[in-house]
Amino acid sequence: MGLFNFFTQEIAIDLGTANTLIIHNDKVVVDEPSIVALDRQTNKVIAIGRQAMQMEGKTHEKIRTVRPLKDGVIADFDAAEHMIRGMIKMINKGKSWFFPSLRMVICIPSGITEVEKRAVRDSAEIAGAKEVYLIYEPMAAAVGIGIDVEEPMGNMIIDIGGGTTEIAVIALSGIVCDQSIRVAGDNFDADIVQYIRRQHNIMIGDRTAEKIKIEVGAALPELADPPADFAVQGRDLMTGVPKQITVSYTEIAHCLDKSISKIEEAILKALEITPPELSADIYQTGIYLTGGGALLRGLDKRVAAKTKLPVHVAEDPLRAVVRGTGTALKNIGNFKFLMQ
Repeated sequence: MGLFNFFTQEIAIDLGTANTLIIHNDKVVVDEPSIVALDRQTNKVIAIGRQAMQMEGKTHEKIRTVRPLKDGVIADFDAAEHMIRGMIKMINKGKSWFFPSLRMVICIPSGITEVEKRAVRDSAEIAGAKEVYLIYEPMAAAVGIGIDVEEPMGNMIIDIGGGTTEIAVIALSGIVCDQSIRVAGDNFDADIVQYIRRQHNIMIGDRTAEKIKIEVGAALPELADPPADFAVQGRDLMTGVPKQITVSYTEIAHCLDKSISKIEEAILKALEITPPELSADIYQTGIYLTGGGALLRGLDKRVAAKTKLPVHVAEDPLRAVVRGTGTALKNIGNFKFLMQ
């Protein structure tokens, strides 16, 4: 077994719509945007991750940028396989002369179909994995925050990612009830693009929208410590000339209102279908927010006001899922909820 272990590399992957993270030897070794740049004629990979991200929206007709994942699941099989393979290469940059066989734990959304699950497994196997284990994202997030998921105690996890929002009540190392909706970070970006176009007559790209969301994004129109107004450059739709405007967090809070309301509805629906004993637990423990969406200013207060429950934002919410996946990788034998 010792020799076999020497030739096996164990990695945990959080395959996200917006970002892909890889843990190897308990360290986050890859944290890159989930995007690939391809040559249109030969279909060869030009860049992966951050490099490809810088090309997005700025390409000429010979290059196309692809986001292989949409709504948390693989939409472009070939590009996904190129991306996984490229990111695994980033781990052992020139260190090893042979390609070790891989054991992977990959996390997937809880509202995923069998076909979509199969696509994740197949693309991992084509990218060189010998053993593939799957884990549901809310489960991984719970482990990553440090909740003891094996206890007979109910915990509610809300993971707001790029493509999906996962809401799950977890007890006895299983998901008791869950809601998975396809309203998340990407929808926030689309809302901002629409709003700036409608309100200011300026066309902006997705990358700029994401920047606005990070700099001045908010879930409440009144915040205790508001961020400074943010300057946005785009194309004026009236004259066609580049133009700059400033946006404030209150504007963004109003334009994200509809999408956040959808997330709130899903939270209430999940609470409705929770068994009463677990509801009693959740009243004590509260709700945990993870994922990039948890960083939206005032979101915890807004959810708390809606549900009248305590809401905790995980520390480093962007990496909670991949940390949990890494823990699952170490305990492959013990964790019953890993799917082979």
